[in-house]
Amino acid sequence: MKLSIVMPVRNEAAGIVQALLPLQELRGALELIVVDGQSQDATRLLAQPLADQLLESSPGRARQMNTGAAAAQGDWLLFLHADTRLPDGFISLLQEAQDSGADWGRFDVQLEPSSALLRLVARMINLRSRLTGVCTGDQALFLRRRLFEQLGGYAEIPLMEDVELSKRLRRVSRPFCIATPLTTSSRRWQQHGTLRTILLMWQLRLLYWLGVAPERLAESYRSTR
Repeated sequence: MKLSIVMPVRNEAAGIVQALLPLQELRGALELIVVDGQSQDATRLLAQPLADQLLESSPGRARQMNTGAAAAQGDWLLFLHADTRLPDGFISLLQEAQDSGADWGRFDVQLEPSSALLRLVARMINLRSRLTGVCTGDQALFLRRRLFEQLGGYAEIPLMEDVELSKRLRRVSRPFCIATPLTTSSRRWQQHGTLRTILLMWQLRLLYWLGVAPERLAESYRSTR
């Protein structure tokens, strides 16, 4: 598997080194691309020696991921958030997906630091994703580069870009769901309250399903935060 990992970042100086260090021993076996969205801190300086490519883009996660994908050399792409850690042995897990003939997929997720309620949240995220064939950015979406290009990449919308792409991808095939979980930060749940965040996410997804424009949803999300 020729894999390119694309990580969109913006003002991640506090955690960018911790995000990239676990991937260093695999450089050469994979390509590591960091796409900075006009950070106002030391993100670029800290990421430079830890990435194979450090690119710049105007802000916007979808735009940044498209920029990284356009420069990638791998046959497979994996989009990774800066606050998400892939599990040990993830290359072998991805190889299993490729060997199975899968076109795309995602990982199960666990939230850290955790609690009984957050463990339930993670289980519900994983179950919902299996039932709907839709994944979120926290689940590290991966797919064949050829397919990504055929579909035109991410829609450059300010919110729900992973959901939108997943819906197009599932018309091609169901996702390959890797049960070994990755770990993603629960900071947004803790900062804004777990129940409040759950209700907000449900509300945004319902409104998106009802056809509300992502731009309006992004405004609502920012104002709530």
